[in-house]
Amino acid sequence: MNFKGFEKLSFIDYPDKICTVLFTGGCNFRCPYCHNSPLIYNQGETITECFVFDYLEKRKKILDAVCISGGEPTLHNTLYSFIQKIKEKGFLVKLDTNGTHPEILKKLIKENLVDYIAMDIKAPFDKYPIVTRKKISIHAIKESIDLLQQSSIDYEFRTTLCKELLTQEDILKIAEYLKGSKRYFLQNFKDGSTILDGQNKFQPFSKKELKIIEEQIKGYFPLFKIRN
Repeated sequence: MNFKGFEKLSFIDYPDKICTVLFTGGCNFRCPYCHNSPLIYNQGETITECFVFDYLEKRKKILDAVCISGGEPTLHNTLYSFIQKIKEKGFLVKLDTNGTHPEILKKLIKENLVDYIAMDIKAPFDKYPIVTRKKISIHAIKESIDLLQQSSIDYEFRTTLCKELLTQEDILKIAEYLKGSKRYFLQNFKDGSTILDGQNKFQPFSKKELKIIEEQIKGYFPLFKIRN
């Protein structure tokens, strides 16, 4: 399996663990606020599986886990075998996904090959085509949500806040649907040069708006946090 991005050491991508983050190329969404636009089009230098395992071997006394992000990792048919190898090396595995391939998540969970899953919830279901710019199966998204909620693994749901695409009411709709889930995080939009639709196109929510949202839904989840 090849990758298009590599963060050697991260203290924030896997809760309470030190991990390496691997970024796969390609995505089946085209969210305009995406800050990983080069990954969407599979651009950049290729990082080989051989290089990854060589690095992990050298850092095995420091690292606890490997986080596989993207792009969308579940688009790759070699993901399963790669994760098997990671687990054989004794590392924890965290997977970041948009939830469009529940059959893959189900297999990984059933076979104890993944320890933590972070799933992006892009919008209320009726607005998914607007935010993702793709026609997708909402049934698949809901199935992935159900899988995580019913599993015994650690997981989180997260939503990126962008004023041009989501309203406060939209966030409340999402929170109502996810109510009772282990963790829900809101990530306020941050502008940058690699945003898919370009810089200076989108705005984050204000502190006042975030406070209103927090007060309305903070009791819905055992762990809720707004990431700025």
